[in-house]
Amino acid sequence: MAANLARLEEAAWPIFRAGHVPMIGEWVALPVLRTAGAGGVTDPLAEQVMYPTAQRLLQHCDAVLRLPGESAGADQDVAIARERGIPVYTGLEEIPGSGAPAGTR
Repeated sequence: MAANLARLEEAAWPIFRAGHVPMIGEWVALPVLRTAGAGGVTDPLAEQVMYPTAQRLLQHCDAVLRLPGESAGADQDVAIARERGIPVYTGLEEIPGSGAPAGTR
């Protein structure tokens, strides 16, 4: 999970630089899980916190960036975003304000 989170966080600065506020569900879910007394993401309580946090955050997001790689959680986020009509980007260059021509990042 740490390696995956680090990979997600690599997109934070380019998104911020483009004029947006990046949000990763784990930034919210992990402290909630920890303060709920869970022993980590394998704790049974995680099911009540991890995906529900992402679902709640999606109620406040303007877009979703889906990075390459297998992830059931990310696929679920994309499905929710599309159901709600939220744009889904598959590359940083697609994000409004990025100023990068396609394929340059």
